[in-house]
Amino acid sequence: MVLTAAALALAACHRSGGATSKPTETTQAATPYLDHAQPRLPTLKLWLGNQELTAEVARRNVEIFTGMMFRTNLAETEAMLFVFPGPDRRAFYMRNTQVPLTAAYIAPDGTILELHDLQPFDETPAWSSSDRVQYVLEVAQGWFQRHKLTAGAVIRTPYGGLAEMDWRSLRPRARP
Repeated sequence: MVLTAAALALAACHRSGGATSKPTETTQAATPYLDHAQPRLPTLKLWLGNQELTAEVARRNVEIFTGMMFRTNLAETEAMLFVFPGPDRRAFYMRNTQVPLTAAYIAPDGTILELHDLQPFDETPAWSSSDRVQYVLEVAQGWFQRHKLTAGAVIRTPYGGLAEMDWRSLRPRARP
């Protein structure tokens, strides 16, 4: 979820970017997230070392706020990548989310800064210690350990690093 300075927002695997303001976009009067699982989002191949993931890409507020809520499974090679407009401190938690997840908090250059295990239905925020988080990647809990990946790993796309992406089109950023 995207907020402006340092407060929690409401979301599946709830997202937050900062402080005390309200979300800037809502889909319903009372909640910024859907009350059911969202349809599959557009996907992008990601590589971490020699491991390949197919990641749904959450870019709009309602997609970010809803995240993995109400979903019942996540395959070993699937993920959800949350794209924020800029780096900030983030927090995710698990409202209406029954699949155990690991969230990787990622810097603008695609480097994993932190890993946080998230437990089903636990609404305790897992705050980043860094204010440089621009992306968050959710995978099945334990995926990073099973593939011997840790903080410091760099995520790549078919077009290069995360900074090379035009997130609106899911294509490479136009060269000047």
